[in-house]
Amino acid sequence: MNNNWKQIVAITTIAGISWLLVQNPYTHHYMIVLKERAAYTAAETDRLYREIESKRKQFEFPPMDARIDPVWKTVPGYNGIKVDVEASYNIMKKSGKFDEKNLIYRQIPPKVHLGDLQPAPIYRAHPDKPVVSFLVNVAWGNEYLQDMLSTLKKNDVKATFFLEGRWAKNNPELVKMIEEGGHEIGNHSYSHPDMRTLSSQASKTELQRTNEVIQAVTNNKVKSKWFAPPSGSYRDETIKFAASLGMGTIMWSVDTIDWQKPSPDVLTSRVLTKVHPGAFVLMHPTDSTAQSLQTLIKEIKRKDLHIVTVSEALEETRIVH
Repeated sequence: MNNNWKQIVAITTIAGISWLLVQNPYTHHYMIVLKERAAYTAAETDRLYREIESKRKQFEFPPMDARIDPVWKTVPGYNGIKVDVEASYNIMKKSGKFDEKNLIYRQIPPKVHLGDLQPAPIYRAHPDKPVVSFLVNVAWGNEYLQDMLSTLKKNDVKATFFLEGRWAKNNPELVKMIEEGGHEIGNHSYSHPDMRTLSSQASKTELQRTNEVIQAVTNNKVKSKWFAPPSGSYRDETIKFAASLGMGTIMWSVDTIDWQKPSPDVLTSRVLTKVHPGAFVLMHPTDSTAQSLQTLIKEIKRKDLHIVTVSEALEETRIVH
């Protein structure tokens, strides 16, 4: 009986305290404040979501199909981007403020890709893509090649080296050095002929033989995806031969003209006044280029342009700063 009485007293006390708390004006005010804060937070949440939704279009771009241009020939496709509103909101709701740096994007691929087009030369990457590629044609210049490779390595830059087959056969150690440096290797014919005037059979031999040498020297690690005609000379049949061997034909949009042995100042000025998004910069292993390379890399990066291989430049992936 005594225990039951204690339980009744305890329950009555708790009930009384609870009633006092609920009826307490301060408690009542606190509950109102909580409700108001919750309502305000919900309103702010909706506002932020709506703001992202309303602003997203200014940050979105449609995909662009690969196409054949009357001047630039092959123009690769480029992904579009669309704002993922839900994902962006989930990041921004922590601060409750809109911040374009926290936008999350989804890439939208084009409908027409590079491989859907008829074979045609490629002079540059997509003009909206903030990239530059160094095309290094190698048929001589051994004495400058290692300096260039050292500069590229120091700056963590990868280039695309187009090797003459005859040179590759005679300089296997240098070929391995290029390959081990993570650079891309392409085909520059076997004996550096004028491909425009070469017979059909001779053209095929030039390309096939060079591919075979490059594969042999690199222990089958490298299968060239790109062909650079010597002196930029070709005919339509040349492009088709390269395509039949799985290679696209690469030209250039900026020329160092380094074979004329310009001073480093002249060479860097020549490139930097013409460089553009998507540029393919033609160079050779020369003293002028070896001395200019560090400055070129520094100044091109300063323009917010990424220096990448030809394959990377021609990918459809959009770069979002």
